[in-house]
Amino acid sequence: MSRGGRRGERAALLRPRRRSLRSRRRPAAEQGDHDRQTEIVTTFDLDEYVYDGLRAGASGFLLKDTRPDNLLDAVRVIADGEALLAPQITRRLIEEFTTRPAPSTLAASLDILTEREREVLVLVALGHSNAEIAETLYMSPATSTTHVSRLLMKLESRDRAQLVMRASEAGLVTPGVT
Repeated sequence: MSRGGRRGERAALLRPRRRSLRSRRRPAAEQGDHDRQTEIVTTFDLDEYVYDGLRAGASGFLLKDTRPDNLLDAVRVIADGEALLAPQITRRLIEEFTTRPAPSTLAASLDILTEREREVLVLVALGHSNAEIAETLYMSPATSTTHVSRLLMKLESRDRAQLVMRASEAGLVTPGVT
């Protein structure tokens, strides 16, 4: 068990830095690292670090104030292929999850859209202008404007900001991920 990890190890401890988490974005299985699990131990009790770490493929996330015996137990759990989060992090994840609307309900509300309208909605949610949408989807700016107007009408939205919310709530886009 080390920070960098060596061949043959089953668990690695990682002290995250924003850049190192971003560089590990792909799950470990995609990186060819099938046998080693990563446990992140940090002083930063920030949701952003937790989410980045989990997206990067970490199997666990603990804070440095974890008692040494609990830390050793956590490393064993992770080495056995299980997952473990600090209790306070688990509580926040549960609160976050339970306050979100059910994705299937929100996604079903988009069933009235054509495939092209969904593509336009995603680009609106990503902050593209009508001109950028037109360029990206190889259409005229007037057609792009028409699609946005239809989205506003079909989704009963008063402005682009509400379209962004609807796309995010339905799971078409994830805030902070482009």
